[in-house]
Amino acid sequence: MGETGKEEYKIQSFDSETQKLLKTALKDPSNVDLEKVANIIVDQSLKDSVFSKEAGRICYTIIQAESKQVGQSIFRRSLLNRLQQEYKEREELRTRSLQAWICYVTFICNIFDYLRVNNMPMMALVNPVYDCLFRLAQPDSLQKEEEVDCLVLQLHRIGEQLEKMNSQRMDELFSLLRDGFLLQEGLSSLSQLLLLEIIEFRAADWKMTDAAQKYYYSEVTD
Repeated sequence: MGETGKEEYKIQSFDSETQKLLKTALKDPSNVDLEKVANIIVDQSLKDSVFSKEAGRICYTIIQAESKQVGQSIFRRSLLNRLQQEYKEREELRTRSLQAWICYVTFICNIFDYLRVNNMPMMALVNPVYDCLFRLAQPDSLQKEEEVDCLVLQLHRIGEQLEKMNSQRMDELFSLLRDGFLLQEGLSSLSQLLLLEIIEFRAADWKMTDAAQKYYYSEVTD
């Protein structure tokens, strides 16, 4: 029960009809319109920052259930198609709503973290995820604490596995972050602290040393 119980708990923000649809998708996916389910999950992820952090687990459960039940991947295909559609319009999304853009990045990174093919992250998601993180590392994004915070959170979560998939792009990304930290004017003190912390985190092989944890935690809480 454990995991599924958590998934069901996370869908309480939906209306009762949608909750029923999602509960069925989690347990008996062949009995629902999985393309509709994928769109509902993406739509909610773009407007609900809490849900966007949890949606990967729900998607993973539906994909596993569909695979076991009917040996198909309609839901996964629908989900990836919708993610690709939003990816193509990411700049318009960011212009329209910074909150929705941050939710999208959180969601696609969450999907990258959970979805596996032969126990490996999906290659199809590697470059789109990198492109989103590169966008967050541009000078105009580094001026916004919300985007820096999102970037650092995602790198904490998936940086190590992303680097294994393409280390050259990770080197390029951190070159941008170092330049931003050292050269860019107008960064808030919190953004500077977050950038320094993630630069040191990667330098320590994606691990937080006790000394660093003590230092950054006390700085953020002071």
